[in-house]
Amino acid sequence: MNIYVSNLGLNMQDNDLKNLFTEYGTVTSAKVIIDRETGRSRGFGFVEMSDDNAAKKAIGELDGKMADGHAIKVSEAREKRTNNNSSSRRW
Repeated sequence: MNIYVSNLGLNMQDNDLKNLFTEYGTVTSAKVIIDRETGRSRGFGFVEMSDDNAAKKAIGELDGKMADGHAIKVSEAREKRTNNNSSSRRW
């Protein structure tokens, strides 16, 4: 299951994010999203867990928990929406 984690502190690194979830089960990946221009955290990330039940338990228990001085928000990640708008047209 892919998990979305927001309101991360600017000091949070991939390994820190992984460590938050490891006690609930196997974490296959953990990634804090970094701004390309500034090289700083954008304040959110994604965690992938192999066991859906463990992931659901982690979501329930970690949502609102303090991490790196911030109350993090944890939820199941949703599919990225595709924009079907024809924005490439020039009028």
